[in-house]
Amino acid sequence: MSSPLVFEPIAIIHSGYKEKFGIPRQPGLAVSMTATVELLPPYNSADAVRGLEQCSHIWLLFIFSACVDKGWSPLVRPPRLGGNEKLGVFASRSPFRPNPIGLSPVKLEGIRCEGSQVFLDVSGADLLDQTPIVDIKPYLPYSDSLPQAEYDIAPQIDMLKLPVQFSATAQAALERHSNRLKQPLQQQIEEVLRCDPRPAYHKQKAQQRTYGIRLHDLNIRWEVNAQAILVSQIDINPDDDLKA
Repeated sequence: MSSPLVFEPIAIIHSGYKEKFGIPRQPGLAVSMTATVELLPPYNSADAVRGLEQCSHIWLLFIFSACVDKGWSPLVRPPRLGGNEKLGVFASRSPFRPNPIGLSPVKLEGIRCEGSQVFLDVSGADLLDQTPIVDIKPYLPYSDSLPQAEYDIAPQIDMLKLPVQFSATAQAALERHSNRLKQPLQQQIEEVLRCDPRPAYHKQKAQQRTYGIRLHDLNIRWEVNAQAILVSQIDINPDDDLKA
């Protein structure tokens, strides 16, 4: 092929994930996290999504926009392998790829056509806020679901099987911000933290650390010990507070 292929976004996603750290590494693991796909002109036509309401789930094809300028390597270090072993990039789901394209199946919660705007409400997405979408396709259960498929490196979901506990301060903030955001914030935090976003090399050390993730306009401070995942603090992110 003599000339490069050129794609342009057909949509962007508005999600509660404001930074890469904390996003589940696969879709469908934090099912309570909702997002909105906003179609962009000239694709924001009700005709373009006619019939899509018959789908329970859809595929989102997107660009790893936060990794576009990071380049790629034939070998990567998947977190699933502890961050030490190397694997071929095409045997992984690393975002650092020759063409930084990702795909995620998400649940279609609804379609809204408001004037000249078209929105798809989805859940279970694992996309950073403002990620560009390059295509949307219906999920076909009879061909897209392959129960007999195998991948020995990741035979099952790897999640923390620990209770999530909230300090008294965090619990009070949780109730306040859940009402303000009109989101099931406790369930969202629990699902995201059980996916264990910690760097792989931290999981192998006994040293206890405090981590922070951003969900919506919040900073959430948490740590892991042998008994539980402890959320110690929930505050509005200062940058978002200044914009309010």
